[in-house]
Amino acid sequence: MLDADFVEKVAEVDTEAAAIFEHMNGYQAVRTHFFDAFFTAASAAGIRQIVILASGLDSRAYRLAWPSGTTVYEIDQPKVLEYKAATLAEHGVEPAATRREVPMDLRYDWPAALRAAGFDPAQPTAWLAEGLLMYLPADAQDRLFEQITELSATGSRIAAETAGVQAEDRRQEMRERFERIAEKFEMTATLDIQQLIYEDPERADVAEWLDAHGWTATAVNSQQEMRRLDRWALPAELTDDSAFSTFVTAEKVS
Repeated sequence: MLDADFVEKVAEVDTEAAAIFEHMNGYQAVRTHFFDAFFTAASAAGIRQIVILASGLDSRAYRLAWPSGTTVYEIDQPKVLEYKAATLAEHGVEPAATRREVPMDLRYDWPAALRAAGFDPAQPTAWLAEGLLMYLPADAQDRLFEQITELSATGSRIAAETAGVQAEDRRQEMRERFERIAEKFEMTATLDIQQLIYEDPERADVAEWLDAHGWTATAVNSQQEMRRLDRWALPAELTDDSAFSTFVTAEKVS
């Protein structure tokens, strides 16, 4: 989807799908920009303890200009962290802050593993849950934020990307459309990401949950942020507010 020539070829057979590809690229850029700015502001406020949940291939420990004394904790499954560290080391890339791996599945006792890696709950922390909440059912999302709250000193900050909700008929339509494109361009099938996503109607509104548990939260609609940065690419008929995520930031006040 990052290949402009490929997107042009897709447009020849499905203009709407090509627009979706372009839009997805724009969304990733806007999301990255937003959360980069979150960490920059947290650092400017004096926070030197960073935790990235389900960090995956996140490269912020390497590419952001962290102040001296900053420690970035990356929590994810062991093989993910091993692959990333080995790949970057092969290219001679060094982190810009102290980077500490926490090889732990979030379904288990990750707070204990985080503490064992040197995390200090008495110090303010900047947390990030990006590209994560949609893969959790409602009760797991609540539990995650409960654990974060328990580990957060006053003055801590958190940023999260919420899970958008898309109607099942629309999801099925998109699945079939991308299957046709994959067949047309002989793309090898891997997995259906939609099968990993929980469309849980009981999911709490993240900003409201945080406001009720000792945080002061602000929510920014991702559509508005994409339009502000001139990265919106979808036609009007695909604009469904509930299907798009919200970027939430909050500060611990009690």
